[in-house]
Amino acid sequence: MNRRFEGRSVVVTGAASGIGRATALLFAREGANVLAVDLDPAVGSIAADAPDAVLEPFLADCGAEDDVQAAIACAMERHGQLDVVVANAGILGGLVGLLDQGAEDFAQTLRINLIGAFLAIKHGAPRMMERGGSIICTASVAGLRSGAGGIAYSASKAGVINLVQLACQQLSGTGIRVNAVCPGLVETGMTQSLFDKARSAGKGAQIGQLNPLKRGGAPDEIAAAIAFLASSEASYVNGHALVVDGGLASSLPLSRPASLEKTSL
Repeated sequence: MNRRFEGRSVVVTGAASGIGRATALLFAREGANVLAVDLDPAVGSIAADAPDAVLEPFLADCGAEDDVQAAIACAMERHGQLDVVVANAGILGGLVGLLDQGAEDFAQTLRINLIGAFLAIKHGAPRMMERGGSIICTASVAGLRSGAGGIAYSASKAGVINLVQLACQQLSGTGIRVNAVCPGLVETGMTQSLFDKARSAGKGAQIGQLNPLKRGGAPDEIAAAIAFLASSEASYVNGHALVVDGGLASSLPLSRPASLEKTSL
């Protein structure tokens, strides 16, 4: 196993399941000291998945400032430094239409998805000033254009992309890189019902059919992209939104002619 993050101190939010859990485990297996943060008590079992690594769960609401401060302080107390923050915590926020979207649900989605990323940057960056570091926020292809998510979710993820660009500029000269990753359709707890429904209807093979790879993604694939952005291999990547979606966002929506489907291009 590659040990790219040997001795590094890493905080991952939304680490109880899905992309966050896969990311925390990847960092831990590559030598990092990881604080896995989530409001879901299921995060408490994460250390069992990497018994030879330094991987500690931490219960916190990633959209609450006091909790985020406490998580960052815990990482500093445990490891004496902070090198990487992955602001991954997020919620789907429902799939209702614009006119049916409730303001309270909209605000809650923004609180977790967007304000949570802001708080991770606000409180993580000062701890990195002397050494430099990397902050990665989980956005989405839904934040790039309409059609890939609900109203509140898509708006929050568009905000995350812009937040990353702003933070990159505001932290100019500090040696801190701030990037986003934009997953496409990935099988996680958030999307599990969609995958299960398709499979139960005998349509599992149609999952991800709109992207050129013709499949959905796996959390490990997004974790690998996040680890790349955190690594020295991405040392000149800053203020970027890395799309990891099987090619979905490479084209405007279209209906492929049957003849084209059978043609080798």
